[in-house]
Amino acid sequence: MRYATLLACLTGAALQAQDVESFATTQLNALQAKSSLFAKHLPSGRTVAIRADVPMNTLSVIKIPVMMLAFRDADAGKLKLTDRHVIKPEELRRGSGLIQTFDVGLNPTYRDLIEQMIITSDNTATDIMIRTVGLARVNAMLAELGFKDTRLLRTTGDLFREVWIRADPKHASMTDREVFTRGFPNDAQASARSFKLEGDSTRWLGKTTAREMAVMLEGILNAKYASKASSDAMVGMLRRQFYASRLPQRISFRAQVAHKTGDWPPIAGNDVGIIFYPGGPSIVSVFTNQNTGDFFELEATLGRIAERVIDTWK
Repeated sequence: MRYATLLACLTGAALQAQDVESFATTQLNALQAKSSLFAKHLPSGRTVAIRADVPMNTLSVIKIPVMMLAFRDADAGKLKLTDRHVIKPEELRRGSGLIQTFDVGLNPTYRDLIEQMIITSDNTATDIMIRTVGLARVNAMLAELGFKDTRLLRTTGDLFREVWIRADPKHASMTDREVFTRGFPNDAQASARSFKLEGDSTRWLGKTTAREMAVMLEGILNAKYASKASSDAMVGMLRRQFYASRLPQRISFRAQVAHKTGDWPPIAGNDVGIIFYPGGPSIVSVFTNQNTGDFFELEATLGRIAERVIDTWK
């Protein structure tokens, strides 16, 4: 009887994993985009992998390891999170985030900067934190922790300058302040150039795989990379994420999602997160790059996958 019960449990777990995998595969393959996914139900260890080891453009998802290194530095006494930083004109960045909307001279703490880098994906805060902890040190940490495919490749300021360089190589000499002041090109070919740039792996903000980002989130949750207090603080920041149009879209009323998005709408929309719900938690890591279809449908697809996960993995 015990053998029969065990066999039934194992068979049920296999069917549940298959249900999530078949559903997610159908959903992702229906998109007009390059996609990948890795999901894991932490209590049971069940996993689903769909192109999970294919390198993808992280966009702002790469801000997670920047946060990790900042908290590790705080644990080691190298960075005091309550110290303050005065925002300078040349530090302002376009794209996501609120700091660019305030008068120059704002004086946030480093904890504030990390929080804005995560919850509003603030690019001004991001580049300040990359400079504070060091881009090369972020990648050295990733290598030390065993992440082979995850790397921070450049700052957001460098990426936005590249947008202008694609319009005309003479723009290579633009300063960060000039790039911020001018915003983004809006000529007739701007969209086509952006699509080509998002697909150029030599110019990505960062690279990773769906599997490695899921491993990273599980490690943060389990305090593998930093102290328990710092790890809890990181999960708390991810829980306070402002953007809810992807993984939380259909489940926010019955689950909490600690997650980080990565955006270049309508070309790319990533989301990686820990979903807390009765029977969980589960980790879902999804990347969609080079999208040529309906961006609203892309976001809805991620929402449907998250819903299927919590409906199935209990």
